[in-house]
Amino acid sequence: MPAAIKGAGLIPKSFIQDLLNRLDIVDVVERYVPLKKAGANFVACCPFHNEKSPSFTVSQSKQFYHCFGCGAHGTAIGFVMEHAGLGYVEVIEELARNIGLEVPHERPVTGEAYQKAAPDLYEVMQTATRYYREQLKWSQRAIDYLKRRGLSGEIAARFGIGYAPDGWQNLASAFPDYQSDTLTETGLVITGDEGKRYDRFRDRIMFPIINVRGQVIGFGGRVLDKGEPKYLNSPETPLFEKGRELYGLFQAQKAIRGSQQVLVVEGYMDVVALAQHGVDYAVATLGTATTPYHVQKLLRLAEHVVFSFDGDKAGQKAAWRALENALPYLQDGKRISFLFLPVEHDPDSFIREFGKEVFEQRVREALPLSGYLLREVSAELDLRTQEGRNQLLQRAKPLLTAITAPATALLLRKEVAALAGVSQEELESLYEISPVARAVRKPFQKAGRAPLSAHRLLLQCLIAQPELGARLPAEWHGEGGEAEAVAAVLFVLRESGFVLSGPALTQTFQGTAHEKTLAAAEADMLGWGESFDVAAEFAGLLGKLEEGQRRRQFQLLQEKGLSNMTDMEREQYLQLLKRS
Repeated sequence: MPAAIKGAGLIPKSFIQDLLNRLDIVDVVERYVPLKKAGANFVACCPFHNEKSPSFTVSQSKQFYHCFGCGAHGTAIGFVMEHAGLGYVEVIEELARNIGLEVPHERPVTGEAYQKAAPDLYEVMQTATRYYREQLKWSQRAIDYLKRRGLSGEIAARFGIGYAPDGWQNLASAFPDYQSDTLTETGLVITGDEGKRYDRFRDRIMFPIINVRGQVIGFGGRVLDKGEPKYLNSPETPLFEKGRELYGLFQAQKAIRGSQQVLVVEGYMDVVALAQHGVDYAVATLGTATTPYHVQKLLRLAEHVVFSFDGDKAGQKAAWRALENALPYLQDGKRISFLFLPVEHDPDSFIREFGKEVFEQRVREALPLSGYLLREVSAELDLRTQEGRNQLLQRAKPLLTAITAPATALLLRKEVAALAGVSQEELESLYEISPVARAVRKPFQKAGRAPLSAHRLLLQCLIAQPELGARLPAEWHGEGGEAEAVAAVLFVLRESGFVLSGPALTQTFQGTAHEKTLAAAEADMLGWGESFDVAAEFAGLLGKLEEGQRRRQFQLLQEKGLSNMTDMEREQYLQLLKRS
């Protein structure tokens, strides 16, 4: 059975099926990308990679999209996940809301209560945002601080910057019911040991953290003078998970899409100061290291991700952590680079001193991930000695084996092998990893131009008309990746009673080992003409498969010999002999 998608278990499968049945992928995609009719399908220049002629195809009849340039593929759910950078559950809720459906949630089987963010929690955060912004107007000290940092009123308004006054219970003036549980649920108020409540944020510049839908989900508070901690973030709440969010992403989305570049910095003030100087494609991690989720989210949004860290030891450590978390998610054709500013500067101070042009020149000159990796693994090693080359191979092993992007893996293996004085084959043998397969994209071919494998065609028939699976024997099996995919599809169809639609079926396999096999099968289906008869193709295929299976059984029995057969096998052999 396909591996579960994170969060998917909380939403009933039947609802996902119903949602996909009600959605029209053309309507969904057209909210983000203008489509043009081309025969039975719709086309556009791919939103996931740069191209001049359209290779991005959307099939209304089959309800999936496919790019023949970069291989992007999926259902309406997958498209919004990729394009908007949202999580699976977020996309389900977004799409359901657009067509007036309410998402039902199941409790996890572990018994742990599922805590869904209630709408009133968002209202609480919005009320707090308004309160902090109003307080900023009355605090000359806070206004002077922002002016000294070079921020205009326009930028402060764009990012919703406010001020939390000094005092223990100032929020009581914004919330008549200061004892409400929603204030502790959102992390705005802390309950002490003796049950006494007080504001979490006091005498701090307040930076609202906004999700991609424009809702405030948390805050970052910065001290005006000296004090610890310098930045204080909201705790983890039903609204806010810091390892999945990026400060400034809501404001930067348009600029990131336009430039196909995103700059990741360390602090809120860095993001705001860069925007003040016209560098409006920057985001910041929220007091945490760059997580794998951050990397995936950023690579969905842009062709080029640049990490900018301070030049001190802490910055170097953060950069290396970002590299390690990025390796499994690298994509051929997309770039990751690292920008190290002088030790005495961060992006905020650097752009204020040298200006936008000099800063962006530094961004353009940022060290590519491959160069950074090779520099670090060979640092302080004498590669003229056997011992130095040995250490290089040991340092590089966990990094190279984490990379799945074929071209990137191939080129880095070659470079490390050359530095170590071994061949690529010797390096792969030493690391016990398979050679990188040549990734050659098959040209698009219409049905009938080239013979498809029987299992590929069988898979396509099951995707087009899932109910046909009921005609296959329960013990059906085959050899090879496509046959394994057919078996997995049949398992899922039997579990559903053969009532799944094609889009719901393929959505089930997102994130599993069979995802690419199904995507390749669906891509071929775009070449089917209007006269393509799925049921007739399936019937003919079923006959050929059954005939092939009879021949294999006959051959096996023949090899066994009449004298060694059981009575049942001898009867089976005679029946097969009559048919041959």
